[in-house]
Amino acid sequence: MQGEKTEKRPLVILAGPTAVGKTKLSVSLAKALGGEIISADSMQVYKHMDIGSAKIRPEEMGGIPHHLVDVLEPSEEFHVVRFQQMVREALEKIYSQGKIPLLVGGTGFYIQAVLYDIDFTENQGNGALRGRLEQEAREQGAEVLHRRLTEVDPSSARQIHPNNVKRVIRALEFYELTGEPISGHNQVQRQKESPYNFAYFVLTEDREVLYRRIDQRVEEMLSQGLVAEVEALKARGFIRSMVSMQGLGYKEILDYLEGVCTLEEAVYTLKRDTRHFAKRQITWFKRERDVIWVDKGDYDQQEDRILEAMLGMLKERGIWSGAGETVVDSEGNFVGERHLAGSRRVSLK
Repeated sequence: MQGEKTEKRPLVILAGPTAVGKTKLSVSLAKALGGEIISADSMQVYKHMDIGSAKIRPEEMGGIPHHLVDVLEPSEEFHVVRFQQMVREALEKIYSQGKIPLLVGGTGFYIQAVLYDIDFTENQGNGALRGRLEQEAREQGAEVLHRRLTEVDPSSARQIHPNNVKRVIRALEFYELTGEPISGHNQVQRQKESPYNFAYFVLTEDREVLYRRIDQRVEEMLSQGLVAEVEALKARGFIRSMVSMQGLGYKEILDYLEGVCTLEEAVYTLKRDTRHFAKRQITWFKRERDVIWVDKGDYDQQEDRILEAMLGMLKERGIWSGAGETVVDSEGNFVGERHLAGSRRVSLK
């Protein structure tokens, strides 16, 4: 069994709730490993949606290639099956260069789909059924479909937010086509052994500290021009019914722009719903197996200590040999490599 494990290709995952600090740490980790980053974020994949998605800026990438960032138009459909396909292509490119891929983001469902190579072929539905359900959602409201899902598949209903109409419809499709709840199908798929030699890190923070960071991030988004960004998207013809425009930060500001509420009310809702979203993310990761929890408080918020601990775990798991270690300066810039058998420290400050 041990020999079989070493044949698996390496994969590092860095997940966690929104605003916890994944972006900066992921770049530092990629530099240390000589790896490349694949975004596991359902919003950063879209062009023109930079502020509301907290998209990493080119100057923050530190020269590390980032995949699945800024590649689709907001009008294009993006779902878990397409995500899988795009990640597989990115993985092959990274592996062909002899590098280690880092899957980074907060969309746990997407991460799970890649990590365990979940098969969604039985959940593709058909056009007529999907069209009928979409029409029902438009005419009767998303809550009606979610209540129906609660009746036939309560487990899925608990995991899928009523506003996530696409996922609600996919779950109902599966039930109507097979007579079985999709939650049962997914549970079977989740028991599959991962085809990767992986480490699945989940970065966490004290709940109150995290909530303050979320509120601060929303204020920063507003000062950076979130309202103008949503106005520009509207002017381009991107409408509320698109999956992209239903993302946090966009639907709330759309309500303001369309006169549904005041800006103050929209900001209040955005902060509240983002905190709720972070809570659901944490709940999701708690259900995952083989997760390595990295609590920033355990390391006195010192990211160089967090990085060193993560590198040590990767070395123990045989994911990273520690040879040809990357050295960065105090600004996080690459300055060379060194070959040491012992431990190392990398400054992030």
